[in-house]
Amino acid sequence: MRKRLFATIAFTALTAMTAVSGLLSGAAQAADPIKVGAIVSATGPASFLGDPEKKVLELYADRINKAGGVDGRPVQLTVYDDGGAADKAASFTKRLIESDGVDVIVGGTTTAATMAAVPLVERAGVPFISLAGAVVIVEPVKKWVFKTPHTDRMAAEKVMEDMKKRGLTKLALLSEDSGFGKSGRDQTIAVAKERGIELVADETYGAKDTDVTAQLTKIKNNAAAQAVLVFGLGQGPAVVTKNYRQLGISLPLYQSHGVASKEFIRLAGGAAEGVRLPAAGLVVAAQLPDSDPQKKVVTEFTKVYEDSFNTEVSTFAGHAYDGLMIALDAVKRAGGTDKAKLRDAIEQTKGYVGTGGTVTMSAKDHMGLTLDAFHMVEVKQGDWSLVK
Repeated sequence: MRKRLFATIAFTALTAMTAVSGLLSGAAQAADPIKVGAIVSATGPASFLGDPEKKVLELYADRINKAGGVDGRPVQLTVYDDGGAADKAASFTKRLIESDGVDVIVGGTTTAATMAAVPLVERAGVPFISLAGAVVIVEPVKKWVFKTPHTDRMAAEKVMEDMKKRGLTKLALLSEDSGFGKSGRDQTIAVAKERGIELVADETYGAKDTDVTAQLTKIKNNAAAQAVLVFGLGQGPAVVTKNYRQLGISLPLYQSHGVASKEFIRLAGGAAEGVRLPAAGLVVAAQLPDSDPQKKVVTEFTKVYEDSFNTEVSTFAGHAYDGLMIALDAVKRAGGTDKAKLRDAIEQTKGYVGTGGTVTMSAKDHMGLTLDAFHMVEVKQGDWSLVK
């Protein structure tokens, strides 16, 4: 009798412990973090792109966690700074996948860093949302790779569209010998043929060059040129712009979306006056019409960013915001962080209104933006002005 009683008590206790253990396990599972990895160029030559990206990722991961996370799960953000070096980007990507066990990666500030990470994420089967501009990132489509910024091809199209409006048909190109610059050059050449624009000069400069007057002098002496397009990022385009004014070149000067930041205006100083470039609506948020679906999003993002960091908002900060939001929205729609389901959910993103425009992806489009998401802006009195 006594043995039977002890056996009953033991069984009851074991059952209770198992039930509690199950509840605790379920609670722990529900609270498992969403592991987001990021590689950005927070320092180095591309820091004015990567630093705001890093700040935004950290800011919004914290804000989301304070609001209760995503479906009760906190965001665990791991950020590595590649300093603008592609080999470091590859090394950190490998670490994020193998050591940190991330569910999704947001980052790759530059095209070179992104392309160094691509084979690693493709092989491992980890969703990757790039923050870089070159079209090669998503064309041809890669199963696990997506991006938030407009492409270099779109930038070339937008510039030539503006040229045609101004009656200009002959273009001089000056591109940087970086991944972004080389891809931009290739896309400009291709788009020029399609748009009936004659390329009358094709010069290059080094990303670390402190003087580009030799190349610009050739362009100045080219009687056929009617406009100049510079394809680069970081400090190089500011150097080009200063040299351009020093040489007294009077042709319209275009830059790419690789410099859509107030930092470019600061670096170039008064020489930036009159420069035109394609950019996201974020840089001219207050100038967008109230009917624009982006107006509310970019206005709110601008306020949060500028209140948080006491500095002007950056297009590149917006790229990071969009990447993080698209990833976390996909987690909700996928019902968790199963990588295959998460990849599919990112690909099925439809009607997301972000800082870069309205995003609708598909199996054939891993960016999801149209040319309408780009705005032509001009530097006027040291600020961006919407070209109408």
